[in-house]
Amino acid sequence: MRPSLVIEPPDENGWRRVRWKGAPIGVAHRVSDVAVFLTALGFLDADTLDLTDPDLVEWRGGGPEGWGEEGPW
Repeated sequence: MRPSLVIEPPDENGWRRVRWKGAPIGVAHRVSDVAVFLTALGFLDADTLDLTDPDLVEWRGGGPEGWGEEGPW
């Protein structure tokens, strides 16, 4: 089973397109933006989700460390 959340590789500005179940949900400027998108989808406590969990997230072109932010996300 593929993860529902896909975070695309960074573009030339370092931003990443984010998809939920194949549908675009936003362009993340930092890893914390992903939690904002998930909250808008109805996730409670989205900021505590483990975005390093490969069952939840497929990171393309590098993981959350690519933004240089420290967890928790």
